[in-house]
Amino acid sequence: QVQLVESGGGLVQPGGSLRLSCAASGSFVSINEMGWYRQAPGKQRELVAAITWGGVINYLDSVKGRCAISRDNAKNTVWLEMNNLKAEDTAVYYCKAEVGVTSALYTWDYWGQGTQVTVSS
Repeated sequence: QVQLVESGGGLVQPGGSLRLSCAASGSFVSINEMGWYRQAPGKQRELVAAITWGGVINYLDSVKGRCAISRDNAKNTVWLEMNNLKAEDTAVYYCKAEVGVTSALYTWDYWGQGTQVTVSS
């Protein structure tokens, strides 16, 4: 069983900062890509940022320059630092990990439970 536990969401004023964290636990062989997605009310879930085991990073255009994703492979943890937050960043943020449960060649997607980020004055 693989679990992703997220933390760090909350209410912040426009221009503020938040740091989200996601830790994977359980029985598995490897984690390939780890990423953060978000879903606002009435909208589709979208990729915010993702990072591979080797450190290749991909960002949503609208968060480039404002967000930084990082991970610690030894701790199976990924972080998302978000700065200069805007009202349009308000959403539930989900962590996703591509996990090799019995083999690094075959991965399954696991999701966290989501953490609410609200940007409002």
